[in-house]
Amino acid sequence: MTQIPRAPGIAFILKKALISALVALVLFSLMIGIRTEAGPTGQLIYWTRFGDLAAMVAAVFGGSIIVELLRQWWGPVGTIRIIPPRLQSTLAVARRGIAPVLLIFTFLVPVIFYDQRYILDLGILVLTYVMLGWGLNVVVGLAGLLDLGYVAFYAVGAYSYALLATNFGLSFWVCLPLAGILAAFWGMMLGFPVLRLRGDYLAIVTLAFGEIIRLVIINWQSLTGGPNGVSGIPRPTFFGIPLVPGPDGLAAKLGIEFSPTHRIVFLFYLILGLALLTNWVTIRLRRLPIGRAWEALREDEVACRALGINITTTKLTAFATGAMFGGFAGAFFATRQGFISPESFTFQESALVLAIVVLGGMGSQLGVALAALTMIGGFELFRGLEQYRMLVFGVAMVLLMIWRPRGLIGHRAPTVFLRHSQAISSDLVKEGHG
Repeated sequence: MTQIPRAPGIAFILKKALISALVALVLFSLMIGIRTEAGPTGQLIYWTRFGDLAAMVAAVFGGSIIVELLRQWWGPVGTIRIIPPRLQSTLAVARRGIAPVLLIFTFLVPVIFYDQRYILDLGILVLTYVMLGWGLNVVVGLAGLLDLGYVAFYAVGAYSYALLATNFGLSFWVCLPLAGILAAFWGMMLGFPVLRLRGDYLAIVTLAFGEIIRLVIINWQSLTGGPNGVSGIPRPTFFGIPLVPGPDGLAAKLGIEFSPTHRIVFLFYLILGLALLTNWVTIRLRRLPIGRAWEALREDEVACRALGINITTTKLTAFATGAMFGGFAGAFFATRQGFISPESFTFQESALVLAIVVLGGMGSQLGVALAALTMIGGFELFRGLEQYRMLVFGVAMVLLMIWRPRGLIGHRAPTVFLRHSQAISSDLVKEGHG
């Protein structure tokens, strides 16, 4: 006879909430309760914020009680919860419709927010990180190779465009494919030394590669300008027509009044087109043999070798493809800013893009887009919180990893698989039966 587990009582819930509050008190005492800074003469000054500390501990105490009550209402762990068929169909329709709705809204952003420069700039920033996330998703999400130096390819693309455009006078449309090719070349250069590495060792080598690129940019002053960076980077044109005031500008040729917002809208649709190109190429590659080889490598490298898949080619193509998309994003970043310096390509950028891929769900294109929107937009949403901004953001990431360990949209199913089991002829097996 199976005994049904009893729900925990009020005393147990209060005890667990009290323990959580005590842990929060210990952790937040130095983070929130006491604030220290260097004084004007170098001495250490501090002040207390015990009210804020008490509010944080109380929030943890009340949150623990709410979580336990929700667990009781949801049911004991290990039980099978059957979702009604009508709700399942509704969720399926919503899941299929979120991507088209999001895409249509993205196309209409410059129309809806034409007079709001801040929203347009934020949209360009979000789309840039969406493209970077989709590029890294090829390496991490599809091939299963942990890359902590992805910002190196971002920097190679940016500096390639900046140096080619400023020194040789090449246009953006000529430099864009060249920046992607150079970034892909460096991706292959990274791939050769790490062919025998995996896991933590691979992450350390890629991290070192990113730092090497950054230090080379800083110290090779005759080429890259060193810490001073590269300025005067040409802006993109609409197929040779500049977006400037005057008779030669695009506005004059179209017979409309010139506005500085035209260039921002053009940059928005430009990065949107590059991001959609990245998404389309990635989806197509996943259905090809090389894409299925990436997925096999992600699941089990030993089994991948046993199947006769060339591991060398598989890893190099993954690094080169992801690096190429990073180079495209770097070229766009350079032409958008008009100035680049080594401070824009630190390890923090690699960590942010990797967090977008992991939180969105490794292998999920839609999940990466939603994670980029949440993280980059979340930074701006909590900008008014000042000192609590990173704390709130970190807590949100921890909660997401606890409740959704596979990301917002976990997707590790193979692209191609047998939907129905098939019998094997006895002539094809050694034992003599199927």
